[in-house]
Amino acid sequence: MSNATTQVIRPAGAGHETLYVLLLCLFIVLVAGSVVALHGETQDVSHLAAHQIDARRDLSAAEQGIYADLRVTLDEIRLLRKEQQVLPSPQVLADEGFAPFAKDASSVSRGGHAWQRLEDHAYFGASANASIAGSFLMRISETSDAAPDIWLNRGTPLAPPGALDDSTLSAAGWQQIVAQFDAGVTRQHRH
Repeated sequence: MSNATTQVIRPAGAGHETLYVLLLCLFIVLVAGSVVALHGETQDVSHLAAHQIDARRDLSAAEQGIYADLRVTLDEIRLLRKEQQVLPSPQVLADEGFAPFAKDASSVSRGGHAWQRLEDHAYFGASANASIAGSFLMRISETSDAAPDIWLNRGTPLAPPGALDDSTLSAAGWQQIVAQFDAGVTRQHRH
């Protein structure tokens, strides 16, 4: 009789292979996370003064439209002032079809502002419907390359400001609109 040899063969298990795959995945995620963290850009958020508001985040859609129109029309106003040696009246700008001075469907849907020239260096647009858009004030600088200086007041009823310096406007509830380009491009809603 011969002695029978019994050999035990264990079934192939996936335990070690699964562990190796999970460790490899963890390593890849850690390396990718490190690369993103090291190459990510920090955003320098500049803070606004108490009398300033951001053009992208703090204005309603109608106010953003009027603000954009005023910025575009500012170049035309400067050209007309250079030609005529005087700041053009809102009626002249309306006759030329420059928004937001022109009386059209767009101006009505954005608050129906009544525009007037203040002295010889500002325009005041009193809102007929402050729930849609507040009243605007645009000061025109003597220099042709100066940034737009546009202010907003959502109070009602509103008369033209007596003085046009920053401290007087701020004390009367006016807020200077500032276009910041350091924040994200998408609109941020504050809840």
